[in-house]
Amino acid sequence: MTDREGDSDHPFSEGEGFGDDYDEFDLDPPELGVDPAKVDPVDSRVVTDTLDRHSIDSDEVDASELLDVGLNYMQINRYEQATEAFERAARFADDDRLEQEAWTNKGVAHAELEEYDEAIGAYREALSFEEDSEHAATAETNLAYALWEFGETAQALEHAERAVEIDERFAEGWYNRAFFLSERGLAEDALHCIDNAIRLGMRNSRVLEEKAEILEELGEYDEAEEIAEEANEMRERAEQRVMEEREEMTGQQAGGRRPPERDDVEVTDPGRAPEDDDEWQLE
Repeated sequence: MTDREGDSDHPFSEGEGFGDDYDEFDLDPPELGVDPAKVDPVDSRVVTDTLDRHSIDSDEVDASELLDVGLNYMQINRYEQATEAFERAARFADDDRLEQEAWTNKGVAHAELEEYDEAIGAYREALSFEEDSEHAATAETNLAYALWEFGETAQALEHAERAVEIDERFAEGWYNRAFFLSERGLAEDALHCIDNAIRLGMRNSRVLEEKAEILEELGEYDEAEEIAEEANEMRERAEQRVMEEREEMTGQQAGGRRPPERDDVEVTDPGRAPEDDDEWQLE
């Protein structure tokens, strides 16, 4: 075996090297402009949201399509995914109306998950725009509902009143105000509000049952019984209608036909827990 010359001093290939204008490779993440001291460690979405704004050109995102995605999630009860879609729609919205709508719907999705603290935050974001904006009344009455569930009853009534001040023809606002007043023992004022809701077209079993309870509080037992019977009949008709629709859809699917598609809708106020399928208000 022969010894290799210079075995301990093996020369590597000699190239020309890199020029002075060489940019060194950087493994550091992009500058996010976030103060770590101001980031809630529990907020798992802060990095994702910041990266969204950093890496995605807002001109390439259609916020209205994101809003539709959220609405579709709402229709199939995927509320967690809906909250994320609505938040991104709000972040990328290029006009106040769309952003306010997205925040309002995000609040509704959180309310469905009984995440009332998050719902309150979303509604307050929606109300950061002009007071008489398109979705302000809906955001106010939804905020009232979330505050009530969160135990802030006094604030709930204030926002319920503000909702009908913004839009005097907002039936859901009058209904919610009637409920809050009734719960605080102000039955006469509550009756006036619920009659307004009915006059504005909100006549269903839920509203009639609430009116019957208010009439009982006022000692109007005969009228209360009559209204309660009407509410019961209305609920039975609604339940029968739902059963017929389900049977019809089952028959269509068995025959190879697709069930009719629902039109796109805008989620607004969940109100109190609906007892009839037709009481879940969608705009």
